[in-house]
Amino acid sequence: MNKGLFITLEGTEGCGKSTQARLLEKYIKGLGKKVVSSLEPGGTKTGRQIRNILLSTQEPLSQNAELFLFAADRAQHTSEVIVPALEAGSVVICDRYIDSTTAYQIGGRKLPEELVRYLNAVSSGGLMPDVTFLLDVSPAVSLPRAIAASSLDGGKIKKVDRFEKEKIAFHEDVRKAYLEIAAADTQRVRVINTEKMDVSAVHEEIKRTIKEMIT
Repeated sequence: MNKGLFITLEGTEGCGKSTQARLLEKYIKGLGKKVVSSLEPGGTKTGRQIRNILLSTQEPLSQNAELFLFAADRAQHTSEVIVPALEAGSVVICDRYIDSTTAYQIGGRKLPEELVRYLNAVSSGGLMPDVTFLLDVSPAVSLPRAIAASSLDGGKIKKVDRFEKEKIAFHEDVRKAYLEIAAADTQRVRVINTEKMDVSAVHEEIKRTIKEMIT
């Protein structure tokens, strides 16, 4: 039985979840708790190699190949990082998890729901987050933000990745799928409409929920 707390942050490209993950890590550490922060894909050494393949625009990937790579990344990540950290009593913060695969592969790619959900269950060993924060924002607002951030990363020019290159309709379908996930699991998924909120306001909203769960 897991002793820790499993938190995930979800949303479309450019929603600000990576920033919120860093702020949340700092906040929880300030409460004196041990925190393990990770991400998908790429939370392990093997995962980083998979991430490079998934985000690269150099080689085309079939939709099934993409799905299987996400599953492989999660299988390694769950067993190597997440489960051991939870069993040790740590708070685990993960930037993307199962909901991303559901939203992107079912909502965006239109892959069979049964196949995606089966691979999610197998790759995760059935492990679900205790709480998920869905940072909801229109792709018309968030996608240009993501592309701009990718183009200039710490002063280094970085190529826009495969998902950021998708058409706006793809991202709108992903957002719709995310909202359907949230509506079906209101106890776990907390939706925060970030379109008119600044970074600090979103952080305060997340803190309110986490404070109740930790203290």
